[in-house]
Formats: sequence, C-alpha cells, structure tokens
Amino acid sequence: MTAEEGRRLLAAARSNRLWAAYELAVRIGLRRGEVLGLRWSDVDLYEGVVTVRQALQRVGGELLIVAPKTQRSARRVALPSECVTALRAQRAQQIADGKAAGDAWKGHGHGLVFTTKNGTPIEPRNLNRSFEALCARAEVRRVRFHDLRRTCASLLHEQDADARMIMEVLGHSSILVTMDIYAFVRLDSQRSAFDRVGDALRGDGSRPDDDEGTAGGPVTV
Repeated sequence: MTAEEGRRLLAAARSNRLWAAYELAVRIGLRRGEVLGLRWSDVDLYEGVVTVRQALQRVGGELLIVAPKTQRSARRVALPSECVTALRAQRAQQIADGKAAGDAWKGHGHGLVFTTKNGTPIEPRNLNRSFEALCARAEVRRVRFHDLRRTCASLLHEQDADARMIMEVLGHSSILVTMDIYAFVRLDSQRSAFDRVGDALRGDGSRPDDDEGTAGGPVTV
C-alpha cells in the first residue's frame, strides 16, 4: 500500500476491535501469526518495546502456539507511539470483555493480547475476513494481510531506513530476503519519481503533439 492508503486504512481501523493489530502490522511489520500470538507479558508499554517470541497458527486442524518462523524472527522492536496508544485501548477493551463475559471468560491461561469477546484466541482466517472488510470500508486496494509487511518495508525505505534496519524490524532470516523487497521498493520509487518528472515536463501546459517546432527552445521544468 502507499502511504496514503495506509493512512486511510488505519483511520478506518480506529473503530475496529482489531485496531491495534493493524497498527502493529503496518507500522512494525508483524506477521499475522505474530500479531495473534502476541502476549501481554511480551509488551512493555512503559518502555515502548515489543518482544516477538511466538506465533499463533492453525496446524493440522488445531490452533497452536508455535515458535517464530526463523531464529531471527524472535526479536525486540521499538513501538511507535501510535502502536502504544492502540495497545492501551486494546487492553482496556479486553478488560471490559472479561467483565462482560464473567465466568465464561477463557483468557486467563494464555495471556494473549488479541482475543475474541469471550477470551479465546482469534482464528487467523477471521483476521483475514476482518481485514478484507476494512479495506472495503477504507476504500483502498484489497491486498493480503501479509502484504502489510511489504507496506511497512516500503514506508521505512521512503524514510531512508537502510536494509539492515528493515531486516531487524521485520525479522528476516537473511539480508537477501530484505534486499528482494528493498529492490522491489526501489523500483517502485523509481516509477513514482519518473511519473513526477513526467508531470513536471508537462507543467508548461504543452500537449504531447505540441512538440513539433519547439525543438531547441527553452524548457521550463
């Protein structure tokens, strides 16, 4: 997604139960399983740091807590202030859910950040469905939830973050994985720059068929 699409998506997400999940995916590039497997014990809202230690995945028909995808996937990431705000709201919402559910609350044992209204883990496919509905509401292109990681990489690149930092934030197994995305983003940046140059070259009001007879004259860009 572009920065504009990201803004629209996150603005629309503020009224969604999973607002904090989208903030984490867009701003620090957490994978779907990492978001859903995140525990409060791994979130430090005072220091503004999150530690990725596990993921929630459906394996063989069961929802299981599993180890991170690779050794480098286990990582500590600084939390942007927007993520801290969203996570505070998530904690308040979860406390309210627990009080409303009473004895039916099932979130005591696992300590997950993101749960259903009765405290059970969230089915990954349900997060996908929520995301699709959010894209429609925000009127942005429908992409995969996983593509929010590429969005994060793209936005970091636009702010001059180097490949090594992006690798650390996203928890890639190798710098080569990061460079594949980095190269893709750089090509996208080139296309955007070329479009702006094209706009500038047309900025004097001339039409494409007005070129004849103007060769050698001054060009204002």
